[in-house]
Amino acid sequence: MNKVGSGLTYGVAAYVIWGLLPIYWRALSQASPYEILAHRAIWSLFACYIFLTFQKQLREAFALIKDLRSFSLLALSSLLLTFNWGIYIWAVSVDRVVEAALGYYITPLVAVTFGVFVLKEKLRRLQIFSVALATTGVAILTFTYGRVPLVAIGLAVSWGSYSLIKKRLNAGALQTLSVETLVAFVPSFAYLSYLMSQNKAEFGQDLFFSFALFTAGLFTIVPLLLFNAATTRLPLTITGLLQYITPTIMFLV
Repeated sequence: MNKVGSGLTYGVAAYVIWGLLPIYWRALSQASPYEILAHRAIWSLFACYIFLTFQKQLREAFALIKDLRSFSLLALSSLLLTFNWGIYIWAVSVDRVVEAALGYYITPLVAVTFGVFVLKEKLRRLQIFSVALATTGVAILTFTYGRVPLVAIGLAVSWGSYSLIKKRLNAGALQTLSVETLVAFVPSFAYLSYLMSQNKAEFGQDLFFSFALFTAGLFTIVPLLLFNAATTRLPLTITGLLQYITPTIMFLV
């Protein structure tokens, strides 16, 4: 399979998984959105470490930490990713999935904008038509929603900016994600420790539910690894347009 073909495969797989994830997050609604967010960061780092060790890529990950430019960009992308996760989990927990889905309809337009004006990527005629059609559809959906979709805007801007940074960095998917989760680990671990010290954490109260929270790491890194692999193989304009898969599935489920 060539570079573009593998990139399309990775991208489609990532967006399909993300489209189905609201089912999983609803199952965790017993815990607060912030506790879920903390578990997502902690267990994602744990899973990344296992993958890095298995693939013997720990040295490459540490090299990114030592490089000031790379680490600074990854710290910023970690902040954007955590912000995106937090908004998304909160939106699902308060039954604002429609607004979250609207955000993922807007996100590709943000990604395409960055691709064209920042990365100087060129759009073909069919892509221009697709973007125009999508813009019209998003405008209609936003107008129909009846109020300023702050959740949608927050999701779109944070994820579009995250995608731009990952495209600019153009480093290994697993290594970059490992550094991002490492940055998010410290505040997440501190918050979870506080909850447990106050006996306010759902983790540890029930074996099955605790295991479900533990799997948040796996459900987080698998689509992100697929997405990161896609961004290094495809123009940002294409990965952006592929993202319409996610909100379409979210509306259906």
